Amino acid sequence: QVQLVESGGGLVQAGGSLRLSCAASGRNFSSYAMGWFRQAPGKEREFVATINWSGGRKYYADSVNGRFAIFRDNFKNTVYLQMNSLKPEDTAEYYCAAGTKSGSFYRNDYLYWGQGTQVTVSS
Repeated sequence: QVQLVESGGGLVQAGGSLRLSCAASGRNFSSYAMGWFRQAPGKEREFVATINWSGGRKYYADSVNGRFAIFRDNFKNTVYLQMNSLKPEDTAEYYCAAGTKSGSFYRNDYLYWGQGTQVTVSS
């Protein structure tokens, strides 16, 4: 069992940056692939980024590639999402998730979810 708590969301102007954190408690954090997803009002939850257990493999949605970076610190049981050059269309609730399938873009492959943190980008 893994518990996930996101933080770092907030209001930022377009072009700005935010860093989201996801702190994990429970067993064997370093054995899980971690992902970030987001959900805007009226839309389905969508994939943003994922990282494998060691941090050596990372994948991004096309919409964020080159602007966002996912990384993890297994000693601190934390995964991060650095978001740069933010756009109003990045506005959403951001969720982190843990799963056993490395590199997955699919929500159903993730077993544990946090409660989310809101990111709002003003134009």
